[in-house]
Amino acid sequence: MLRMGKILIVDDQFGLRCLLFETFREDQHEVEMVSNGTESLQLIVSFKPDLILMDMKMPGMNGIETLRQIRTLDRRVAVIMMTGYGDIQNIQQTNDLGIFDYITKPFDLFELRERVSEILNRSVISGVV
Repeated sequence: MLRMGKILIVDDQFGLRCLLFETFREDQHEVEMVSNGTESLQLIVSFKPDLILMDMKMPGMNGIETLRQIRTLDRRVAVIMMTGYGDIQNIQQTNDLGIFDYITKPFDLFELRERVSEILNRSVISGVV
């Protein structure tokens, strides 16, 4: 059974934000989107997402800094970090902060949808969400 979830998209690229927003809305998820880390922190408290899709490289507060702040608000929310830069140090830093997955741009949208579904379904089975 497919579990519907609340997904927050955090990316400074307008086109990608809209693509992901529409894709996951079509899949019947409740979706919000913001363009930077600061906005995401303001929305997390009220929206309470099950999953966050977040860009690693954003102006101002980058993905790692944002994730550190998110973890002070919510230790359990699932996070998929998206980046065009696959460097090992960033992967290690995000793993230490408890991300669920790390995908490199450009990515296959069908694979991302499948991964999101797996994470949301696993979260409900394990009682994480």
